[in-house]
Amino acid sequence: MKCLILAAGYATRLYPLTENFPKPLLKVAGKPILDHLIDDLQASAAIEEYIVVTNHKFASIFEQWAAGRAEAIRIVDDGTSSNETRLGAVCDIQYAIEQCGIDDDLLVMAGDNLLSFSLKAFLDYFRAKGTSCIMRYWEDDPARLRKSGIAEVDTEGRILSMEEKPAEPRSNWCCPPFYIYRREDVRLVAKGIAAGCGTDAPGSFIAWLCTQTPVHAFQMSGPRYDIGNLESYRAVQEIFEKANPSEGR
Repeated sequence: MKCLILAAGYATRLYPLTENFPKPLLKVAGKPILDHLIDDLQASAAIEEYIVVTNHKFASIFEQWAAGRAEAIRIVDDGTSSNETRLGAVCDIQYAIEQCGIDDDLLVMAGDNLLSFSLKAFLDYFRAKGTSCIMRYWEDDPARLRKSGIAEVDTEGRILSMEEKPAEPRSNWCCPPFYIYRREDVRLVAKGIAAGCGTDAPGSFIAWLCTQTPVHAFQMSGPRYDIGNLESYRAVQEIFEKANPSEGR
């Protein structure tokens, strides 16, 4: 399995911190966000290569970071230089697939989210189901539901429908940007784009894919933390430093 990390955004809501520095490399509890995610995955021994798709503005910074890691990490520059010219998450996924010749099971995740639990359980769920999979958690706040990917699922966890940022959410199951595509479904990303699936939000491909083939949704065992603005960044720092006081120094 390979891991594709989405890191091509410009994080304008975190300015000035991210005006000239990528959000996924901001430190939380003493180490970059990406280090938290990769360190967890390394413990599972499931990933043979990491691919970080980023923009031209930040590519060299990611190259420097990758040089300090022991794992096989490839940095893919999507060629964009501003928020206005960004490709969108689904197009970045397809760009990385083409540039790297990806033909494997593929874990796709946003580089700006942190989890309170290990991804190992998600990997185990994928192996048990044998389909492409996403993650889900219950959300009661209607405002948050309207800003998220929302899935309807049956009693076996199979997705019945999924919609990104619906005006009228059909369920309370929110889907954060963590996905595992089967090798067969990696080959369908280009087809999904050609069929008109949305390309800005990464879940838009899954919303199309679940109309073509079974997709299951893993229920998360704990919270995830989306670092979207300065307030959420400060809150996540406080949570992780309390959990790991020695690392926060």
